[in-house]
Amino acid sequence: MAPTDETGQAPQQSSPFGTTPPAPPTAGDTGPSGRMPRWLPRALVLALALVAAFQLGSWAFHQLTGLLINILIAFFLALAIEPAVSWMASRGMRRGLATFIVFIGVMIGAAGFVTLLGSILADQIIKMIEGFPNYLDSVINWVNTHFKTDLKRVDIQEGLLRSDWLRTYVQNSATGVLDVSAQVIGGLFQLLTIALFSFYFAADGPRLRRTICSLLPPARQAEVLRAWEIAVNKTGGYIYSRGLMALISGIAHFVLLQALDVPYAPVLAVWVGLVSQFIPTIGTYLAGALPMLIAFTVNPWYALWVLIFVVIYQQFENYVLQPKLTSKTVDIHPAVAFGSVIAGTALLGAVGALIAIPAVATLQAFLGAYVKRYAVTDDPRVHGHRRRGEGPGLVTRARQLWARRAGTERAEGERSEGGRPGDEGSGENPA
Repeated sequence: MAPTDETGQAPQQSSPFGTTPPAPPTAGDTGPSGRMPRWLPRALVLALALVAAFQLGSWAFHQLTGLLINILIAFFLALAIEPAVSWMASRGMRRGLATFIVFIGVMIGAAGFVTLLGSILADQIIKMIEGFPNYLDSVINWVNTHFKTDLKRVDIQEGLLRSDWLRTYVQNSATGVLDVSAQVIGGLFQLLTIALFSFYFAADGPRLRRTICSLLPPARQAEVLRAWEIAVNKTGGYIYSRGLMALISGIAHFVLLQALDVPYAPVLAVWVGLVSQFIPTIGTYLAGALPMLIAFTVNPWYALWVLIFVVIYQQFENYVLQPKLTSKTVDIHPAVAFGSVIAGTALLGAVGALIAIPAVATLQAFLGAYVKRYAVTDDPRVHGHRRRGEGPGLVTRARQLWARRAGTERAEGERSEGGRPGDEGSGENPA
């Protein structure tokens, strides 16, 4: 056994070089050559799991963006038809049947509008095709008369049929037809998806509200139901007020087109009413382009009359009709409405432009219910006026300015007269 000292520890042997060797590291030391901390592997695994979850969530969100947008559109459509469905349900009709009746009415109206508009376009295309040879002959005669050429329609047609440009255009058009067909099928599937979700949201609205409220405490349930009611009132009011303005706009434009004897006046009036009201900001001018084009085919002056009427009616609608109809539904400032449309378009495109105004109106009403307001002081500056007695009035300032200007002119005249030669004080004595 090795000898020990009084403390019970073995004495350290001295080095032959006169120095004491260092003690061996113990298990608890954490030096450069120590073991890895126990928390580091778990932290690395947690960080990798979080990164993987974020990447997976981002990928799933991008893959489901189209579905989420469809659900958002369906939700707003369900809010729009909620007042009508609730009114029918309060009269004893089953909620599912009431939703079905509203959907059938909307679908019949949309199908009739699309059919009538398609018939107009088809008729106009047929007329253009039938009149194209005569139009081409008139153009050729004008060119031959003014430029002393000898062009013939048969030569031009043969040159077009044998051109490589026409062959390439036909091939590209054949490929484009397949792409358009695929887009049409995709659009129909998207409309079906939106219709199904809208039907379920509207028919099972009470059940959906109960499900959401069951996940929240009672205090939060009241706030959710209040926000839901505000959204229904604002969205439904927006749709119905726009529908009423579309009806008034359609009747006004029908009277004008019928007076000018423009063909397809009823369908064009429906087109102007719907497009001008449900496409924000620029809908009126887009809607007026088609009646102007058809009126131009009748008489160029008729197109000018239609343009003048569209501009005047737009001002009447903005400053007289719209404030009265939307004062209780979507009472938001025109600048706020315009900014919300731009923001919605930047975020969600055309869908955002359509739902931006009711969404902002709902948010404004919800925040207004919780924001405390105070009485405004009766100060003229609040109304954009100056205080009475604060500075001179307009007449007084005009008089002061006139007097100052007259005094300046008088002083300049005296200085010019005092500097003339031969005046008094020049030092010359009279003879």
